[in-house]
Amino acid sequence: MTTAPYALARYRDGDAVRVGLVAGDRVRPLDADELGGGLNDFLSDPDWDRIAALVDAPAAWHPLSDVTLTAPVEPRQVLQTGANYREHVIQLVAAGLTQNTDRTPEEARAFAADMMDERARSGEPYFFIGLPACVVGDDVPLVLPGYSDVHDWELELAVVIGKEAFRVSREEALDHVAGYTIVNDITTRDLVFRKDMKEIGTDWYRTKNAPGFLPTGPLLVPARFVDPADTDVRLELNGQVMQDANTSDLLFDVPALISAASQTHPLLPGDLLLTGSPAGNGQHWKRFLRDGDVMTATIGALGTQVVRCVGEAS
Repeated sequence: MTTAPYALARYRDGDAVRVGLVAGDRVRPLDADELGGGLNDFLSDPDWDRIAALVDAPAAWHPLSDVTLTAPVEPRQVLQTGANYREHVIQLVAAGLTQNTDRTPEEARAFAADMMDERARSGEPYFFIGLPACVVGDDVPLVLPGYSDVHDWELELAVVIGKEAFRVSREEALDHVAGYTIVNDITTRDLVFRKDMKEIGTDWYRTKNAPGFLPTGPLLVPARFVDPADTDVRLELNGQVMQDANTSDLLFDVPALISAASQTHPLLPGDLLLTGSPAGNGQHWKRFLRDGDVMTATIGALGTQVVRCVGEAS
């Protein structure tokens, strides 16, 4: 599941969901005494050394294959970051320039690259918010709403906030990270822009907040095992590679994102901060999600997420 020595997970136990410690191909429950409270209580001041010591302690371990993992986090807030991979945005901008100007593809790409470099130097991250209720595990099929045929994937490295972060500096930001997980930020493309009043602009509520539109996990990997500045991000659709990038291409890195997001409102323990998605989504390939599709996503040491798509019953 993960190349990290250990990670946290949440798994189903009858009608309940338990927090578990994952090591290799096995999992054991963690009770409130071992966590120091609930999951978010632990994340507010994570003592990973104490958790690491439990890997070799006597306990009722279970084969990981015998349990059903669900979303490894319980966020109170979800912040999403738009247009944050340099190559992805260059492709989007250059495509628009070649369609609407006399620039050659090479000239359009050079112009777009200059724009992105200037944005990285002097611009700010672009955030919007998602509903925590959309956070589900990959044990839940992704139901594709019948009101659109253009539901898209956006694989993202997600920051799991540790201790509360409010108006923190870039230098302090990583002290507020408990760990990382995988999120696929599903998007309904034809709802992005309002048609009834273009002056309003984008409609992220309808675009990104259908039930299950934030498949998350399956693991929460401690920050010490992840380099957010150099982590591979890869998504396959039915075995075909669609996204294949590295977080080194982020316009605004994780410290910059945490610092900027925290200037407006406190980021709370267990919250998710998505870092943006690289090039290669369905809009680029002109191929959107369909009934029966299977998305397999891998991000560095975070393991593998498998999301199965089903069409909405009529």
